[in-house]
Amino acid sequence: MHIPDGYLGPLTCGAFYAAMLPVWLKASRVVKKTLKAAQVPLLAVGAAFSFVIMMFNIPIPGGTTGHAVGGVLVAILIGPWAACIAITVALVIQALLFGDGGITAIGANCFNMAFILPFAGYYLYKLFSGNSAPGSNKRVMAAGMAGYLAINIAAFFAGVEFGLQPLLHHTAEGQALYCPYGLKAALTAMLSGHLLVFGWIELIVTALVVKYLQKKDLELLNREA
Repeated sequence: MHIPDGYLGPLTCGAFYAAMLPVWLKASRVVKKTLKAAQVPLLAVGAAFSFVIMMFNIPIPGGTTGHAVGGVLVAILIGPWAACIAITVALVIQALLFGDGGITAIGANCFNMAFILPFAGYYLYKLFSGNSAPGSNKRVMAAGMAGYLAINIAAFFAGVEFGLQPLLHHTAEGQALYCPYGLKAALTAMLSGHLLVFGWIELIVTALVVKYLQKKDLELLNREA
């Protein structure tokens, strides 16, 4: 899902940087106020976990990649605002040091994977789990379902961003200057891979870790930052 340099036009890249700036500022204020001292190491662990799991990239048609993100799991453990910070750190390091995702596209990648994904997943998890006990199997299923749906929602946004480029940035003759694929092709490429493969990886990883924590450290699931 990492968008490389050259696939989004400069106006699109600038718009996503502008959109993410207030999100990053809000996230830093919320984390500073609400994250407990005992949870600070989880922020670092969450960033490291997301960084590692996103490094297992598989190219998919359209010039991008598919992979799990781990954002919903991080959001469940330390809250969506802290997850936004953690995943942003992972994405920035990947772009600057490993060339995984473009530098110009950091705003767009963070919008999809550090904002849309953890927030959608967190509130879907809350919706699905309801008032169930932290140690119940319903929480495991809710976490897995939230992970599956959230990563596909993020993939949908990425597909829309790709698909709009030929409409937004083109020559007088209509030739695309950046991503050449329209909405139908871009959405098909992004959603097919995530609905069929990467969403299930996200589901399994999220559910298994929640199940493990229920047995080993239920307090982590009780805190729900």
